[in-house]
Amino acid sequence: MIAFQWLEKAQQTMSRIGATQTEPICRAAEWMADSIQAERWVHTFGCGHATLPVEEMYPRIGSFVGFHPIIETPLSYFTHIVGDMGVNQFVFLERVEGYGTEIMKSHALDRRDTLWIFSHSGLNQVNIDVALEARRQGLKVVATGSAAAFAEAKARHSSGYKLFELADAVIDTCVPAEDAAQELPGVPEKIGPLSTVGFVAVVWMTVATIAEILTARGVPLYIHPSHNAPGKGTPKERLEAALEEYKRRIFPA
Repeated sequence: MIAFQWLEKAQQTMSRIGATQTEPICRAAEWMADSIQAERWVHTFGCGHATLPVEEMYPRIGSFVGFHPIIETPLSYFTHIVGDMGVNQFVFLERVEGYGTEIMKSHALDRRDTLWIFSHSGLNQVNIDVALEARRQGLKVVATGSAAAFAEAKARHSSGYKLFELADAVIDTCVPAEDAAQELPGVPEKIGPLSTVGFVAVVWMTVATIAEILTARGVPLYIHPSHNAPGKGTPKERLEAALEEYKRRIFPA
């Protein structure tokens, strides 16, 4: 059954991440824990389907205050598919050099922050812009994507850089360059992409490691609670406590 063939490939992807990416995950988690302990931010960025790990990370049940999602609507909202804000416009915009620099002008960065960028290929110009601006301002840059698969790819940005060459740490999703992994008899194109599986596995391995580090340091975690399960106080009270802490940090007095 093809469904189980795809599932096996997804499980193999997660196993490869676990077997090969522990060192960069732990290194990135230390930097991110430092940022959060300093009451600063782990800024997260992606385009297209690489916004999914950004949305998965925060706000999210079981995650905690310290992650600041940067999701530019024209680079993520293309579910009209055709017409206004369609796929053609999105594909064009993510390759417009300079766009990422303008995005970053709208966000307050600090040398104590960390920037975490998600990109399957690491080639599109907007991601390079964002990484270059973060480096210019002294942030640590972490990149997650299929770095090994695109190691020989030609750079598209005029700087000559690819995202994975700019990052201080690279966490490889261990996904093939074509992303889709499952063959169908008699069909030339594959189905069943793996990049989202890889992204999300990396996110929760890293976030769990950050939580472990911060807890060992005695730093309190403002965790988003389940809205459906009991805990200390009501779910609404616990959610409001997390949101108040987020508000305090993003709008300091």
